[in-house]
Amino acid sequence: MAVTGWFVALVAIGVLPIIAIGEATGNGWAPFVGWLAFCVLLLVLDVVLAGSPRRLSIYRDLPDRVRLGETVTSSLFVTNAGRRTVRALVRDAWQPSAVATPTRRRLRLPPGERRSISQTLTPFRRGDRTSALIIVRSFGPLRLGARQATLDVPGRVRVLPPFNARKHLPSRLARLRELDGSSAVMVRGQGTEFDSLREYVRGDDVRSIDWRATARRQDLVVRTWRPERDRRVVIVIDTGRTSAARIDNEPRIDTAFESSLLLAALATRAGDRVDLVAYDRRVRGRVQGANGPTLLSRMVDTMAGIDPELIEMDWDAVPAQVRDITAHRALVVLLTSIDAPGASQGLLSVLPQLTQKHTVVVASVTDPDVVRAVSQRDRLNDVYRAASAERALLDTTRVAAAIRQQGADVVTGPPADLPPALSDHYIALKAAGRL
Repeated sequence: MAVTGWFVALVAIGVLPIIAIGEATGNGWAPFVGWLAFCVLLLVLDVVLAGSPRRLSIYRDLPDRVRLGETVTSSLFVTNAGRRTVRALVRDAWQPSAVATPTRRRLRLPPGERRSISQTLTPFRRGDRTSALIIVRSFGPLRLGARQATLDVPGRVRVLPPFNARKHLPSRLARLRELDGSSAVMVRGQGTEFDSLREYVRGDDVRSIDWRATARRQDLVVRTWRPERDRRVVIVIDTGRTSAARIDNEPRIDTAFESSLLLAALATRAGDRVDLVAYDRRVRGRVQGANGPTLLSRMVDTMAGIDPELIEMDWDAVPAQVRDITAHRALVVLLTSIDAPGASQGLLSVLPQLTQKHTVVVASVTDPDVVRAVSQRDRLNDVYRAASAERALLDTTRVAAAIRQQGADVVTGPPADLPPALSDHYIALKAAGRL
């Protein structure tokens, strides 16, 4: 049972006059006790006449998924199976990060009728946003008191990554079509895809001569080859403690997700097979064996439930994770942080194992605030901040140079620029025949 403000107001209205009457008649506190008893009796009667909240049947209608930042509508369909009218205040207990509005709704429901209640959800965090309970407070006719019940009506909506980087996809696909149609790189040798025949020119490898075609044409003819279309792209996302840092008001891991989605969309359109693994000391998510629209659907669904773990990344296990995905040569993209030399020692130690067989690209987010701080030296505090920022940039440059010495490529950029920069590097590798 719950007491409303109307009951408190009712008691307060009669207190002063009744006490004054009691003092004037010499009855003391007897009138006040009688008034209080009368109010309590009204309260009990009001609660008894209130409709039972446990006789309500509630059904929830809610979409399964929503992208981060978008708004979705959650509807509750409430049916009164009791014999009294229910005058209720209904609260759907969503998590605060779901941003449900309004949080409470008033409802008047006669017996045997059904009403719908709607809320809008605008989540600001990825993952599963849940509401396990609905609290119903049913008031009596006088609204002095209410019955309250907590009903188990579970609801869940999965908040997916926003994939804002998809706006860069059309321009990159156009460049990819241009590359594939007019400037394909011809390479000769084993392990490539046959393209066409042409006449022999001085300097061609004699092993490329097609003797059957030469006999038919009676001119030396060689085979030309193009890079195979069915290449493997393995994306490894570092979900360790460094991925929890916020860069330009966005977690580093979210930028990694955006970069992965744009690269996967581009690579699958190019005919390459894309696999994803999110790892720190254990596999947090894996997408393998999917292509086309199914690939992006599975990737965003897997990414939705992944949050950074405040532990160190186990780089020694990464080569084994790549071997579990493919035994052939592949493009291995490592999305991690290269800001601190100490934290990058593990990455540098395993790069030789990966570059020996694969083409490796290390992608990392840079902080635009650090870049801006280098040029701001108006005050003494700014000078110290600029020196610290310069030191951080030098550390990043040293780590990037060490990565390149190990045979890997480095792609860096602020959160808004890293996804298209990584896709541009992928296209450049295609143009150079390295894939």
